[in-house]
Amino acid sequence: MKQLCRPHRLRQSVLAIWVLTLVVALPRLSAQQHTAVVDGVDAIGITVSDMDRAVDFYSKVLTFEQVSDTEVAGENFEHLEGMFGLRMRIVRMRLGDEFIELTEYLAPKGRPIPVDSRSNDRWFQHVAIIVSDMDKAYAWLRQNKVEHASSGPQRLPDWNKNAAGISAFYFKDPDEHPVEVLQFPSDKGLEKWHRPHPNDKLFLGIDHTAIVVWDTDASLKFYRDLLGMHVAGESENYGTEQEHLNSVFGARLRITALRGTSGPGIELLEYLTPRDGRPFPSDEHTSDVVHRQTVLLTRNAEAAARQLQTSRVTFVSSGVVANQIVKLGFNKAFLVRDPDGHAVEIEEK
Repeated sequence: MKQLCRPHRLRQSVLAIWVLTLVVALPRLSAQQHTAVVDGVDAIGITVSDMDRAVDFYSKVLTFEQVSDTEVAGENFEHLEGMFGLRMRIVRMRLGDEFIELTEYLAPKGRPIPVDSRSNDRWFQHVAIIVSDMDKAYAWLRQNKVEHASSGPQRLPDWNKNAAGISAFYFKDPDEHPVEVLQFPSDKGLEKWHRPHPNDKLFLGIDHTAIVVWDTDASLKFYRDLLGMHVAGESENYGTEQEHLNSVFGARLRITALRGTSGPGIELLEYLTPRDGRPFPSDEHTSDVVHRQTVLLTRNAEAAARQLQTSRVTFVSSGVVANQIVKLGFNKAFLVRDPDGHAVEIEEK
């Protein structure tokens, strides 16, 4: 066999290295291509059993302002929610720059939240509301007789560098959905939470929604690698303060904060211990009061749906559904589930 000359062998070696580098880089390039699926979080959706009671609580106790109140029914919404014969009342509410969407199913009625729900069950999801003064917020919540989920406000210890000085308290809304109030020390949290607030405003806005996950890495493949959100912070929390905050003895959590380009963040809560949290109910429906959904914004719903279908994400909707009700604020949407079963609605405005 003819021997290759040195320059020829050198060119082949350089070519082989270039090809190997390209192959190694392909997964990273592929992940970068996914970053345009969603831009950020638009709202947190919550199914409630009694809309008037829920609106009264969120407006009078937590000072949300009502933005819209809409009743919907029909085939398009049946395909969007995966529920036949539905009629829904949807109330959008605002606190600061952030939104929640309360939904009451007038038909069909869903099931209540399991009475033995715990903070480490995987159907756990809360909204974290920033307060300007934790002592005043706790006194106000006590005055309004909220149901405790924590034993009381907890200040996370100084040894935990990434969480030191954060004060938090869990309680429940009238349907037993967990809610968190949170106060950041001066060196943590978004800059806007530290601006002066007129009229001694107590409840400022929503920093994030937190969800319990079984495997953080699997969730990151969905929220970061597929949807395109970025990791904004990480910590590992444990000790008596964390146990009393979550009301879970021996709680040790891996916490990962994700953000898009706009809106609240999504916080992944993986319980390293105890590992006895129950899985998301496989028969959960959007009409069940346990249902929450994180509403994410996309620029192209059809393209986003194709990408998620290619990645074999579980769809609740039959496909991309058009909306013609202006007050709902979106043109197209579809509903999917993350690796643990949490619902994610992706909307195109």
